[in-house]
Amino acid sequence: MINDANATEGQATADKDAPLKEDIRLLGRLLGNVLRDREGDDVFAVVETIRQTAVRFRREADASAAEELDGMLKKLTGEQTISVVRAFSYFSHLANIAEDQHHNRRRRAHYLAGSKPQPGSVSFALCKLKQAGVSKKMVDTFFKDALIAPVLTAHPTEVQRKSILDAEHDIARLLAERDLILTPKERATNLHLLHARIAALWQTRMLRYSKLTVADEIENALSYYRITFLRELPGLYDDIEDDIATHYGAELGHGTTSYLQMGSWIGGDRDGNPNVNAATMQHALVRHATTILDFYLDEVHALGAELSVSTLMVDVSPDLQALAEHSPDTSPHRSDEPYRRALIGIYARLAATARHLGGTNILRKEVGPAAPYSDASEFCADLQVLVASLQSHHGSALIKPRLSTLKRAADIFGFHLASLDMRQTSDVHERVLIELFAKSAVEANYGALSEELKQRLLLAELAQPRLLYSPYIAYSDETNSELAILRAAKDIRLRYGARAIRNYIISHTETVSDLLEVLLLQKETGLLRGTFGCADSKLDLMVIPLFETIPDLQRAAQIMETVMALAPVQQLISQQGRLQEVMLGYSDSNKDGGFLTSNWELYKAETHLVTVFARAGVKLRLFHGRGGTVGRGGGPSYEAILAQPPGTVNGQIRLTEQGEIIASKFSNAEIGRRNLELLVAATLEASLMPTAAEGAGAQELTQFEAVMADISERAYRAYRLLVYETPGFTDYFFAATPIAEIAELNLGSRPASRKSTKRIEDLRAIPWGFSWGQCRLLLPGWYGFGSAIGAWIEDAAGPSREQKVATLRAMYRQWPFFATLLSNMDMVLSKTDLAIASRYADLVPDQELRERIFKRIRDEHAATLQCLATVTGQSERLAANPLLARSIMNRFAYLDPLNHLQVELIKRHRTLSQEAGKIDERVHRGIHLSINGVAAGLRNTG
Repeated sequence: MINDANATEGQATADKDAPLKEDIRLLGRLLGNVLRDREGDDVFAVVETIRQTAVRFRREADASAAEELDGMLKKLTGEQTISVVRAFSYFSHLANIAEDQHHNRRRRAHYLAGSKPQPGSVSFALCKLKQAGVSKKMVDTFFKDALIAPVLTAHPTEVQRKSILDAEHDIARLLAERDLILTPKERATNLHLLHARIAALWQTRMLRYSKLTVADEIENALSYYRITFLRELPGLYDDIEDDIATHYGAELGHGTTSYLQMGSWIGGDRDGNPNVNAATMQHALVRHATTILDFYLDEVHALGAELSVSTLMVDVSPDLQALAEHSPDTSPHRSDEPYRRALIGIYARLAATARHLGGTNILRKEVGPAAPYSDASEFCADLQVLVASLQSHHGSALIKPRLSTLKRAADIFGFHLASLDMRQTSDVHERVLIELFAKSAVEANYGALSEELKQRLLLAELAQPRLLYSPYIAYSDETNSELAILRAAKDIRLRYGARAIRNYIISHTETVSDLLEVLLLQKETGLLRGTFGCADSKLDLMVIPLFETIPDLQRAAQIMETVMALAPVQQLISQQGRLQEVMLGYSDSNKDGGFLTSNWELYKAETHLVTVFARAGVKLRLFHGRGGTVGRGGGPSYEAILAQPPGTVNGQIRLTEQGEIIASKFSNAEIGRRNLELLVAATLEASLMPTAAEGAGAQELTQFEAVMADISERAYRAYRLLVYETPGFTDYFFAATPIAEIAELNLGSRPASRKSTKRIEDLRAIPWGFSWGQCRLLLPGWYGFGSAIGAWIEDAAGPSREQKVATLRAMYRQWPFFATLLSNMDMVLSKTDLAIASRYADLVPDQELRERIFKRIRDEHAATLQCLATVTGQSERLAANPLLARSIMNRFAYLDPLNHLQVELIKRHRTLSQEAGKIDERVHRGIHLSINGVAAGLRNTG
């Protein structure tokens, strides 16, 4: 198997893919050698036979191949099963490394060929903007005012261990080296090291045997900063400045404005996670600060070695000389080297700062004592002294290699690294206030009040100078915990800076009172000060509603219009620069109403919010809670941003990066930089690009939206009919997917369900989508489309069938929203495999239930394929994206066997559990290994 995986597939592919195939064969051969050496020739032969049979099952839909595969898998011993699963899982990971390396290789080839800027690059966006007549001033204003923030979140589908990530990072580095000109000896050494790293990977435990803690999740996220963000983000800023100079002239500048910043939920997201509290939030900031200060210390140390400038050779500025004089370094050997002395002083202050902010392990001890920096701006000011002195004394060439990048990093990351969001569900806020109101004798039963009376009471209480809370009254654990978290946020802002925590997100926002409650809780903990509604009032944390379900999305604009009309709230918004953020949840809306309806309701909510905010004179910033799967709002970020309704971007966008997508996008530094650039380029283009001439006009757009509303209603009914109204569907889902096994896997610190039930309503959207991905149905990403489109076309009412098809095709050509919707669904369908899904359906013990529901899914799948072909004119999947098509096809050789193995292991596990009440740990581990491998192969399952 692993010797020649994919060697004969895609022979007609252009030569440009030859290096990818060579890399996959090389990594496969090395893994095969490790497998032979460690497990023996017999296991290797079994792996190869399973691969070949799985390929035959796929290509020929051969019933005999299915029977042969079943028989082969049943004969595997426990130890053999683990080895086989590990082999395919690791090959899945290695093939991803090869694919990432090839993407980097192709981008470099385009660049070296001197071709035009590539779509998705900032240079390409600037070129388009200039051709469209967008002025220098508009571009400059964009970069001055913009905020683009990817926000890393921890979720129950992040299956990668940090140890595995580190090992794979090393393998990726060695593989990239092979593209360099190496001597035969260097090449042999490289090959030996690759073999050694893969051997070490094979002997490294892939799974966690203990439940992941919030602290573990924090460390996992920080590894991506070390791999990618700390260096690539400042480097991207430099590249963008060069691109601006190329297209608009060198005089255009945006100073040190940090328009691209990182955010995080890890340690601050309490919604449904009882493991997050004040201590975890404080721990998160200690680890953030330690990570960034370790980076600064290393860079300052390296600068000290580089800047050996002597005053015997060149003068320095008075400010630089003064900085050197304040250094604790008094060595006579450096008396003529003021830059080094100044940097030794900066290092000492950074070390003192690190200790002050919680760091305990400074790698290199400073020369002498120094006072810590009070904030990051003081550190930036010292670096600027070095920059200015070099610029004015013939040292400009010495700035670019490291100093300018360090200063840029300090501007971006400060001492906090990333802004930590706080999130809690509205139900918790209400319970806390019920208790505070009752025990302060202000209102005996706040929860029973009507919405109107709640608002009146909350506004009155916000205007009161006194607090509801008393230190002399005993409160419930929940109330004490919630108030402690808010007090910790205040302390964190004082300690690490205002950018450390600046947003408070309310899950399940359903009413205006949900927002007012959080304002009152901020007042109770000193985060809202002054006289509410007056000029002296000061709000520390922006209160951000999260609209998630279909009903929530439908009332979002009305809620925001009402709350922004309140005079005291208007005052607070003015202090925020007339800007207000709103978060939209993609996951729950999809689980609630299906893929098509979720996307349509999100689109409508955004357009209505734009109208409401424009009337209120408030700038709207949308925070997109997108998941990894298309069913949870995933898909290419670049296309998604460009497909946003007009007026919804405007230089302001935040979006979550979740699950396997984090590893896929940011575990390789070069690919990480490219993904960050895609965000900037798309936001720039969506904000400033005039409406394309070939796009839909106002009249056509109105028609398209009317059609979409009709189709959405039909899709909603089809989806709800299956998921929520079909008797036995819940039983089918829990039997035909590995949802129960996923819940047992030590993937994240958050439980898989909000409540201890088997109701679909209570299941989190993340494991819901993850489970459908594992069984290769990916149902949340397409179900309902075929029924809706087919019924609308065949409906006798309205235009003829031919006219309706023509309208749908026009929507696909002219409306970015609809085109992106279909493109994402096309990608999902390319990974969907009903033959493999049928093997999971066989896990359902009730034959009648199995056949009844799987037939409906199969029929809807066929209808969806047919309708998609009718609209796009393409019967082949991913015809418009051959690179992705080849990538997905190449994965099937090692992905399919994992699915077949997973089904067999689940059978064994459930049989043993039900008949003997026992768990075979090897079988259990094999299931979890297969989950890891399938997730890696699909790449966007979280």
